[in-house]
Amino acid sequence: MKNFLEISKEVKQAKEQGKPIVALESTIISHGMPYPQNVQTAREVEQIIRDNGAVPATIALIDGKIKIGLTDDELEQFGNSQGVAKVSRRDLPYILATKQKGATTVAATMICAELAEIQIFVTGGIGGVHRGAETTMDISADLEELAQTNVAVVCAGAKSILDLGLTMEYLETKGVPVIGYETDVLPAFYTRRSDYPVNFRADEVETIANTLKAKWDLNLQGGAVIANPIPEEHAMPEEVINTAIASALKEADDKGIAGKDTTPFLLGKIKEITAGKSLDSNIDLVKNNAVLGAKLAVELQNLNK
Repeated sequence: MKNFLEISKEVKQAKEQGKPIVALESTIISHGMPYPQNVQTAREVEQIIRDNGAVPATIALIDGKIKIGLTDDELEQFGNSQGVAKVSRRDLPYILATKQKGATTVAATMICAELAEIQIFVTGGIGGVHRGAETTMDISADLEELAQTNVAVVCAGAKSILDLGLTMEYLETKGVPVIGYETDVLPAFYTRRSDYPVNFRADEVETIANTLKAKWDLNLQGGAVIANPIPEEHAMPEEVINTAIASALKEADDKGIAGKDTTPFLLGKIKEITAGKSLDSNIDLVKNNAVLGAKLAVELQNLNK
């Protein structure tokens, strides 16, 4: 297991010095936004984590290794590469064996973070139960990973291209706590609110850290969703984003797009419909999550001393 891991100098030093570490995914770089905006955003998010007292560990697959932390050159090279594989749990062994470049999704990043003993992971939004899943069975592997992998995921909720009600039901069945940071309801990625209450509200980072410590001290397997709403000034108007989502969903259906191609298609279409405003919101919410994730990692590290 350990011979697949390649830990960067910065992350290795952080481990030796007992500093808090925050995992970051690489799908957002390779599949989430265009070059060079993707690399610039990745660097800014990493710096936000450093500025808030933690060390960033962007995770990606390169040359048969799971890279835990990327150098500046690796980040540049990765962000500028074509044909990078999108890697979830099922894809990890093959992409490593064939030494392809792989961008880790939420599920794969959680697996790799746990292998590297990193407990906090910052992303944009989690995957979930897709609309119409009662017939298609299209459910993101992210949810199953949250049920079994001991990593907390700081996110702006789930994208409203999904069925948020069924997503919450699935998480409840799997015993995954959804903790709202300063919110009573699940944020819907581009917007601050949905119709679905979170399980617990926490107004203090310390409360979240204590909850995670208690969960894992009790050997209750699985992660947690830390739902952090996009700041008001960066949120999109609900009617604008809902109209864009409805249009994108119809086009995906008309074109027969399904499976793991669905989300990238929908996000690209929504970006097109909103004239790029959805991408701006995406970047802003990830940066906001990085602040909370770093503070949470610091708090948890202090509890674990």
